[in-house]
Amino acid sequence: MWRSRVVLAALASLSLTVGAAQAAGAAGSEAAAPAAAAGSRAVGLPPVVSHVPTSEKVVFITIDDGWVHDPAVAQTLVEQRVPASLFLLPGATSYDTQYFTQLVAQGRAVNVENHTVNHPDLTTLDAAGKDAEVCGAGEQVAATFGREPKLLRPPYGAVNDDVRLAAKACGVKALITWTHDFTTWSETPATPQLQAGDIVLLHFTPTLGADLKRALDAAKAAGLKPAALMPHLKSAGLVQ
Repeated sequence: MWRSRVVLAALASLSLTVGAAQAAGAAGSEAAAPAAAAGSRAVGLPPVVSHVPTSEKVVFITIDDGWVHDPAVAQTLVEQRVPASLFLLPGATSYDTQYFTQLVAQGRAVNVENHTVNHPDLTTLDAAGKDAEVCGAGEQVAATFGREPKLLRPPYGAVNDDVRLAAKACGVKALITWTHDFTTWSETPATPQLQAGDIVLLHFTPTLGADLKRALDAAKAAGLKPAALMPHLKSAGLVQ
């Protein structure tokens, strides 16, 4: 199956490249060529979204990877009914799948989405590598959670049109990056002033409980409520 997807992606890439070249030629100048090419290659590809344009007072909680399974975090998401998109790695969920299946079953609008199989920089991979990482993760998520993911968080936020093309071939409707990263790495980051439509990035690390609390407190201080991501992507016309 992956071979057919790679062939289709390669043909689509060739078609997009030819279309870009034709558009550049029609523009009549070297200065216009890059803009024409960029516009042509973007046609039909899933969008890259770091912020959702909305008039509603909402913010979007997203949590990556899945390596640390803190019961207190699951309790917070369930008891406070926090909508969240979980961009999980199959390997991080496989040793304690029940933690996540119960969270999805009990939580309010908690969905599992695609974060690839091995967390590579997708821009460095060939077509077969992109397919294996994105489609492979999507198939594993569907097998475990009974739902095919439609959103992809590209590791490190690394995206180009070839990644978008590969994502489309794997059924991805949008690539989700982020507005603000609340994750505590070497030190706790400064808390930003959240705005409506912001996408908050968190990770399943030992500090997730505290990081999630900071994010929820920041949302409350800004008069915002966490909301499910996909319905608002549709409302904004970013996905169908």
